[in-house]
Amino acid sequence: MDAGAPSWRHLIARMAATLEGAPEGAAAPGPLERILQSTLAGVAVVDPRLRFLYVNPAMARMNSTPAREHLGRTIAEVVPGLEGRQEALRGLLRDGVTCEFTSTARMPSPDGERQVWRRGVYHRLDDDGEVVGLLGVVFDVTAHREQHQELERTWARLALLDSATTRIGTTLELDATCRELAQVLVPVLADVASVEVLDSESHHTRPPAPGVVRLRRAAMVAVDALRGQAQVFGSAGEFVDYQPGSAIPTCLQSGRPLVENMASDTTFGAAAPNTARVAAYRAAGIHSAMVVPLAARDTPLGTVTLVRAGSSPPFTQQDMVITQDLAQRAALRLEQARRYAHEHAIARELQQALLSEPAGAHPDLEIASRYLPADQSAQVGGDWFDTIPFPGGRTLLVMGDVMGHGVEAAVAMSQYRSLLRMTAARDLAPHQTLALVDAAAVAAGLDRVATCLLVLLDPGTGLRHHASAGHLPPALLHADRRTQLLPTDPGPPLGTGQGGYRTHTSRIHPDAVLLLYTDGLVERRGEDIDACLRRLAALRLRTDVPLPDLLETILERLVTATAEDDTALLAARRHPDRPSRMPA
Repeated sequence: MDAGAPSWRHLIARMAATLEGAPEGAAAPGPLERILQSTLAGVAVVDPRLRFLYVNPAMARMNSTPAREHLGRTIAEVVPGLEGRQEALRGLLRDGVTCEFTSTARMPSPDGERQVWRRGVYHRLDDDGEVVGLLGVVFDVTAHREQHQELERTWARLALLDSATTRIGTTLELDATCRELAQVLVPVLADVASVEVLDSESHHTRPPAPGVVRLRRAAMVAVDALRGQAQVFGSAGEFVDYQPGSAIPTCLQSGRPLVENMASDTTFGAAAPNTARVAAYRAAGIHSAMVVPLAARDTPLGTVTLVRAGSSPPFTQQDMVITQDLAQRAALRLEQARRYAHEHAIARELQQALLSEPAGAHPDLEIASRYLPADQSAQVGGDWFDTIPFPGGRTLLVMGDVMGHGVEAAVAMSQYRSLLRMTAARDLAPHQTLALVDAAAVAAGLDRVATCLLVLLDPGTGLRHHASAGHLPPALLHADRRTQLLPTDPGPPLGTGQGGYRTHTSRIHPDAVLLLYTDGLVERRGEDIDACLRRLAALRLRTDVPLPDLLETILERLVTATAEDDTALLAARRHPDRPSRMPA
């Protein structure tokens, strides 16, 4: 300090004296003391061991501790939760370079605790080359910081709403849609988000108790810090029973959201599925919860639950409004997914019923079939196959594919299959059978066309007659491992009324395997059909193996995980223990 000026020790002593109260007859406080008493900035002096020597009234208010109770205590002792940058202060004691930084603390509040932010500038105090301590001038910047955080949250919410349309409902799979909703909510609106759905297909043998509501947890997502502790909520896929009057049944019944901020144990116990979970909620630091209904066209589908823990703020009215908006969007997608799943199940059951293993082949023929659906999210197709025996040891092999997908395609497939069976009973040439089925489909008003391949085999003579209504050519797998695509003159698909089909006749060696298939085996989006068929023709396979194994090998070689259409295969060869009537 300047020569003649009071030393820092003297000034600190004068400032500290004001904390004890002015004795009778003492001089009135000087300008410095008056400024320190009235300023809104918190001012503190600590010794080299970071123990308080002085705090002004503003600092005492910030620390929620009377000024005199600071004296002789360290920063950590007065404010245990303060992130005080102790190392930075010790560095200032060593080098004397003024520093400025922001610190945070959890301070008492009427609602429990509140996070605060402080911005301070710190100076070293020296007397004649000796370090006396540190002086800090601190401002509470909590309001500014909260304003800034709320602005950031607002922008994040707007961005969330903007992206929700493309992020929720990317598939027609119900659980995937629930998972996408939860992923949108975390971490912008929640630390943990759980989506529960009403599911009539509960596999529980024991029904829920009277008044208890059972839902299936379709998805749950948590921030990284809570991923382990979030197990208190259970896991995706399980069924949860909710006690009468708890938050989720109440939300479902009223159709209105529920919010519990800084809830008491009693309130949490009433809202939880059961009261035993409250202790686990507290251990995870959970302090606030919000439940929002999922409903489409006044039909309840389930709920979405959001929770916040630790330093996350309580839920606001704006949080609730945004979550309701997201829930409404997701509910429409969920309704579509649920309706699709129902229709898909009906179509798949119908198709599977019609695709039972062919049992109509002649004993001289060995037959194997394989049906491979596309991925689980794809709609059911209209593929079908059949075998129809005729007198004299002959068998008609059928492979068809109705255009389109879904229940309508499966129903149309059933109709084509029936028409073909009735027509084939007349024992005509393949091209004549196709022509009659084509005309019958038009007369019946079928609004979907279908491709179809008929192959009439006589295993005794080795003769093969085949005709195609817009279908891909049959393949012949030879004993020398060659794959041959048989010449075919495909006519129009069935249901067009145009007719014009032609039968091709040739002879098949007893060791060869005849393969019929639908386009899911070879076609790939963006690829020319000739290139697709060349890939099939390039196969080199052993034929002296069981037919089911051969079909599995073909599927492994040609069908990728991204196949977009169902695949049906039908293979036939002369039974190895049956004599041949083929000419020498």
